[in-house]
Amino acid sequence: MMHMTFYWGKNVTILLDSWRTDSWLSYLLSLLVLLVASAFYQYLEDRRIRFKLIFRRNPSSIEVPLLRRTIAGHSASRAASALLFCLNAAIGYLLMLAVMSFNGGVFLAVVIGLALGYYAFRSGVEDDLVVLDKSCPCS
Repeated sequence: MMHMTFYWGKNVTILLDSWRTDSWLSYLLSLLVLLVASAFYQYLEDRRIRFKLIFRRNPSSIEVPLLRRTIAGHSASRAASALLFCLNAAIGYLLMLAVMSFNGGVFLAVVIGLALGYYAFRSGVEDDLVVLDKSCPCS
C-alpha cells in the first residue's frame, strides 16, 4: 500500500516498481543517486540560464556586425535552449515524483542535493545574472 504521510524506513519504492529498496545498502545508494540527481538539476539550470545569457547579450553598436545572426543560427540556439529546458523540467518532475514516495530520507536527499547544487553551481553569481524568465511554475 502506498503511504500518504511521511514515514522513516529503509523499505521504499522510488518511481518504479523495479526500484525498491529492501536493505540499508540499497536504501543509502538510492539516496545518494537522488542527491546527485538533485545537484545535477541545479547544474543544468545554471547552464541553461548562462546559455540564454550568451545568446541574448546586446553588444554595443561598435561590436554589432553589419549582418545580423542568421535565422538558422537563431533557430539552432533556440532549439538547444529548448532541449536544455526539456531535460531540466523532466529531471525536476522526476525528483518531485520521487519525493511523493513520502519517505523522509528521500525528501531529505532531494532537498540537500538541491541545496548543495545551488551552493556549488549557482550561489554567489546572482549579482551578475539577470533573471530572464521563470523556467517552470513549480520551481
